[in-house]
Amino acid sequence: MSVMTIKDVEFGQELEPFVPDTSLANTSAFAETVAYTGNGRFEDHEKAKAQGLPGALVPGIMGMAFLSSVIHSWSPTARIEKIDTVFRAPMLADTPLSISVIVTDMDEESGAVELDLTIKNEAKETRVMGTANVRLPLE
Repeated sequence: MSVMTIKDVEFGQELEPFVPDTSLANTSAFAETVAYTGNGRFEDHEKAKAQGLPGALVPGIMGMAFLSSVIHSWSPTARIEKIDTVFRAPMLADTPLSISVIVTDMDEESGAVELDLTIKNEAKETRVMGTANVRLPLE
């Protein structure tokens, strides 16, 4: 069920876990779209390793896009006011990631909702964490 108004939100609610497409094809296409291509960092595991990285990366801004997508899947009417993240470790292309989101604060009078966001790898290591401030319609 999609959340349409603040009345649909439950404090402490955990959103449905989301597994984004981190395939090399997807990260490469995204990197090309945002003009991040050229050095192989996002498109080629071997070129990325030659630069001292563990493999091709998922662009950080792509991680932010994944978080936005989760929020809008949960509530198509939500207006994202702010997403604040800390990138703790690289997200690698072709590596499964899981995004979890929980409602940590809400104001029924203004429609404001705060969400805690986490992106973890399959070893359950946190790669990105942060918060989002969103606003929902009152009715």
